[in-house]
Amino acid sequence: MTLRFSLSALSLALLLSGCASFDGLHTSGKLLDANSLQASNTLANGQSLSDASWPGSDWWNSLGDQQLDALIAEALTSSPSLQIADARARQASAAVAAADASRQPTLDANAGITRSRAARVDDPTGQGALFGTLRSASLDGSYRFDLWGGERAAWEAALGRARASEVDQQAARLTLAADVARAYNQLGQAYSEQDIAEQDLARTRDMLKLSKQRLDAGLDSEFQLQQTQSLEAAAEAALTATQQDVRSAQIRLAVLLGKGPDRGNDLPKPTLIAPAQVAVPDNLPAELLGRRPDLVAARWRVEAAAKDITATKTTFYPNLNLNAAVGTKSLLGDALFGTASQFFSIGPALSLPVFDGGRLRASLASRDADYDLVVAQYNQTLVNALGDIGDELTRFRSLEQQIEQQQRARDIARRSYDIAMQRYRAGVGNYLDALSVEQQLLQADRQLASLQAERVDTAILLMQSLGGGFQPQSVPVAAAAAPTVR
Repeated sequence: MTLRFSLSALSLALLLSGCASFDGLHTSGKLLDANSLQASNTLANGQSLSDASWPGSDWWNSLGDQQLDALIAEALTSSPSLQIADARARQASAAVAAADASRQPTLDANAGITRSRAARVDDPTGQGALFGTLRSASLDGSYRFDLWGGERAAWEAALGRARASEVDQQAARLTLAADVARAYNQLGQAYSEQDIAEQDLARTRDMLKLSKQRLDAGLDSEFQLQQTQSLEAAAEAALTATQQDVRSAQIRLAVLLGKGPDRGNDLPKPTLIAPAQVAVPDNLPAELLGRRPDLVAARWRVEAAAKDITATKTTFYPNLNLNAAVGTKSLLGDALFGTASQFFSIGPALSLPVFDGGRLRASLASRDADYDLVVAQYNQTLVNALGDIGDELTRFRSLEQQIEQQQRARDIARRSYDIAMQRYRAGVGNYLDALSVEQQLLQADRQLASLQAERVDTAILLMQSLGGGFQPQSVPVAAAAAPTVR
């Protein structure tokens, strides 16, 4: 008796010591606090933060071109990129439904009829002519008890990923709207470059006309005339290049609209104007977490990864299943639903992982790494978001000063050109002076157009970085506190 008890105790000890354990496995990722990142000085940039509102859902109206609204609406309706985001969101929703379904009991109905003939060796009469018809009907059910909440955690993880996909849809809409606005701005810049090239060609031809007159009057040489003719050919080539730039910009914008390249032929000439003032709300960066869709989606993925860890840990524990079956089975001639044909079975089944070669630990270690990965991605997204806002805000303010300075330089170049051409036309100025100031004016026009386009582009990027009108109320925001996974 004592020996039997000792063997039983030893067997139980070996069983328990062999059970899988997650000791020593843990996560290391820590979520950054937005307020801990130093950004106030960069965001203020010598100015006090204002009580300005966050960008609205129609933020592009501030760019001063009513036609842009219609183009963005067209893109949001027909762009394949949004269709991709929508399909991914529906995939995530289906995964939620599947995870919820796995928590429910199962019940299967089966019915069948089998006609058979026994072989001679299986026929008790030895004749090989034994026929039979078996009829059956049954209900089979099972239920997996969620003793440790693992299946609920798996469902919550799927739900978190689905919510992240919902936010990704809105992030895709924001990205598309910003891309259309930027492409529209690039088209406007291409038109500006074309206008500058046309003006340069007109000035060059004016100089060529004067050169011919001065050559006929003996004031200039054949060399100067040829040099001006060369400048005319170069100006024509530059104009052709800008015309191609306009066409390429039209095609890029047509692609963003989800249309063929011919759609670009109907696009109007843009008249975008960057906002006169750009300010950031005084509750930045605290509220940025709920205003940028990429940050909200990243936070939901952190929550989902934490739930995955919880679900995986429960696989280390014992589990209880309940299986049941009821039905009837009879040969032809017997009553199918008679008492003698009826059967049922019901019974619980307990399972406990003992030896699995380390599979469970490897699975949990993978989930820990997944959690650390999404935490790092969230932190990187947060750092990049504040960096983008700071860079775009300081660039915008710098561009305002550069445009003002470049406008003065351009005005001076224009006056110098007018004076030089008056002197050249009157025969008191020389060719080199006229040529020099004409090239200065051309460079000043190009530089001013480039700065103005960059200012609009920076304003678009800043409004995108501030969330572009994302409404946090439309999708629940993940908990502000770091999820507890240990």
